[in-house]
This record gives sequence, structure tokens and C-alpha cells, in this order.
Amino acid sequence: MLEKIKKLIYYYEEVISLPHRQEVARELQNEDDFFLLLLYSEMLGIPNPVYYYTLELYPYIIEDFHDWHLRMGMDKSPLSGIRCC
Repeated sequence: MLEKIKKLIYYYEEVISLPHRQEVARELQNEDDFFLLLLYSEMLGIPNPVYYYTLELYPYIIEDFHDWHLRMGMDKSPLSGIRCC
């Protein structure tokens, strides 16, 4: 009986969240884009007060840079130090 209740609750949560999955995915993408803008802002000429701490993240985020600048509407990389295209 307990297993059936768990399945029912799981099904209910899936049905409730189904219409909002696209909105949640879009919001997560926006947050990711904002984070990358914050991370690369110093290279773009925007002062970044936490630049020293974000330097450690560059090797992990560099692979996502190409997708990010294409989503931002830049055909080529805006940074001369990062060649991804």
C-alpha cells in the first residue's frame, strides 16, 4: 500500500510540473548566462569585484564559452585571449 501511495505522489508531482518544465529550463539557462557574463565581465571591460575568485573557474567554464557567446548574439568570440571559433 505504501508503494502505491509513493507512486501516486510521484505521478502527481510529474503532472503538476509538466507545463512548467520549459519555463524552468529557460530560467536555468538565463541564470547560467548571467553567471558566465559575470565570469567573463572583466575581459569584456566591465569591472568585476570578484575577479580574483572567478579566475579559478576559467578552466572549467571555457568549454561553455562558445555556446554562450552564440546565444548572446556574437558570431565571433569577443575576447582576443579566447579563440573558440
